[in-house]
Amino acid sequence: MTMEDMTSATWAPLSNAKFNRTIIERGVNLKDVACLPISLGWFGKKEENRRLIKVQCYSMEDTANFYMRPIEGLTVLLDMDTKEVVEVSDTGRSIPIPKATNTDYRFSEQKLQQDLNSVNPISIEQPKGPSFVIEDEHLVKWANWEFHLKPDTRAGVVVSRAKVRDLESGVLRDVMYKGFTSELFVPYMDPTDAWYFKTYMDAGEYGFGLQAMPLDPLNDCPRNAYYMDGVFAAGDGVPYVRSNMVCVFERYTGDIGWRHAESPITGMEIKEVRPKVTLVVRMAASVANYDYIVDWEFQTDGLIRIKVGLSGILMVKGTAYENMNQVEGQENLFGTLLSENVIGVIHDHYITFYLDMDIDGSDNSFVNVNIKRQETSPGESPRKSYLKAVRNVAKTEKDAQIQLKLYDPSEFHVINPTKKTRVGNPVGYKVVPGGTAASLLDHEDPPQKRGAFTNNQIWVTQYNRSEQWAGGLFVYQSHGEDTLDVWSERDRPIENKDIVVWYTLGFHHIPCQEDFPIMPTVSSSFDLKPVNFFESNPILRAPPYFEKDLPVCRPAYSA
Repeated sequence: MTMEDMTSATWAPLSNAKFNRTIIERGVNLKDVACLPISLGWFGKKEENRRLIKVQCYSMEDTANFYMRPIEGLTVLLDMDTKEVVEVSDTGRSIPIPKATNTDYRFSEQKLQQDLNSVNPISIEQPKGPSFVIEDEHLVKWANWEFHLKPDTRAGVVVSRAKVRDLESGVLRDVMYKGFTSELFVPYMDPTDAWYFKTYMDAGEYGFGLQAMPLDPLNDCPRNAYYMDGVFAAGDGVPYVRSNMVCVFERYTGDIGWRHAESPITGMEIKEVRPKVTLVVRMAASVANYDYIVDWEFQTDGLIRIKVGLSGILMVKGTAYENMNQVEGQENLFGTLLSENVIGVIHDHYITFYLDMDIDGSDNSFVNVNIKRQETSPGESPRKSYLKAVRNVAKTEKDAQIQLKLYDPSEFHVINPTKKTRVGNPVGYKVVPGGTAASLLDHEDPPQKRGAFTNNQIWVTQYNRSEQWAGGLFVYQSHGEDTLDVWSERDRPIENKDIVVWYTLGFHHIPCQEDFPIMPTVSSSFDLKPVNFFESNPILRAPPYFEKDLPVCRPAYSA
């Protein structure tokens, strides 16, 4: 969909007399109506040969947070090209529209309490300015890192040609040719008529970058951030600017790069500590109600951390219930009662990343380093068992379809088998998963067929320039015929080849009252970490901080 498609779809129902009549009968003034364009996935042949979209609406009366005031059960099926209303369905006439009370999240609308225990403002000061430079508007150089940065309508932000300088040799070494958010899959867990189709593909259907909003200086990004605009083409080809779409800044939160203090029993008074400063590339997309914050964080030790934060506003369902004591027995609400007449529906988020790794060159291999328990022989040792690492080089794509298992752990290495360290280890990076979730939907469920790229947490494919979008090049109303799952089943050779690693970060979200009326950010991440890439600790020679090196900031009250 283009932005023009989405905008025109939200207004089109107002030209339909039946729709307008229904709105008025539900007690909403037409001037207070706000509508959302909702992709409808694919659920059969009746939806083919037309560009269709569903529209659902809300009441804006007395609040900016209209998402909390759904006109429940009212769904319009619309032809996106002709703007013809194909069908109006209203299954929620008995469900009241939730009240606007306590739904507004704007600071200007909050009733501040006198006893609110506020945190004093904090800012990291850099009297000498930031340590990074950006050349030709896109080439970022910081510490031992260099990479190209580009805003993108579909991916949001693309990091490419990432290289790290080896301080032993002084050589810039290849790490990653290109990395970006390939697709997002957000299925809601309500099979009823007004909800079953809510199984969004936010990048391929809406455009992750198209939904990026200008970042707010001081709050989205700190004082010394650099901002990058996105320059895109509208549906008619006219270029436009998305200002402040990406920011780049240095982060210091008191973390430690490395440390060691020697025990007094050795007689040596040693205390060596190094602070950790990192470089962050950030963008935030507001895909209707939900906000996604994506960080690419670069560390001087060679690690890249990719982090996703979820915030914004829940997509909620209207209900006749005002209290849980009205709910009988084990009735399935498909979510949590958050406030009077408001249910937060259970849903998942999956964010799949495309990672074209080039470890010291384009031809790499994927190694599953399985951690196994080894039993000792009788009389061999006082120990009964220990762990050993078993390295399995993936020969083909099916060998590299990975589902994470807590009790069958592995490390996942991308190595260059032709480049060795001084002592003979192949140079590499490893994918280090963080907290994540796996899809539990039936593989034959139509949404999961389209979102089959979430069937595994890690995939590795042979590079193909046409295979960049995990849900397929054309996602809208697709059947799942052109996904990462389909490509991987070709089982192409991947040993010592130009390969792409795909990693899916997942969240199960059972809403709770703390998510109302707007959600505190919840985050998860994964790392790309050097493994035998350097000859030794690459930040061994990093200097500590001394008082004389830092700015002196005086409290305001003594100024």
